[in-house]
Amino acid sequence: MGLSGETILVAAGLWLAAEGLMLALAPQQIERILAFLAGLPVENRRSLGLFALAAGVALIWLASRVAG
Repeated sequence: MGLSGETILVAAGLWLAAEGLMLALAPQQIERILAFLAGLPVENRRSLGLFALAAGVALIWLASRVAG
């Protein structure tokens, strides 16, 4: 399974739309989340990032299986 240029553009557009929506609707909450993350030890932030990465890859795999 290869990723087409169209798929990558759609994914980037969805990511930017979600980020923009969060910033537009809850800018103060974003600041609180960033402050919380800054207070976490580096290893915990790394683990959180790896979990998010794994969850994202799993969702992409699931979507490809359902659509495929």
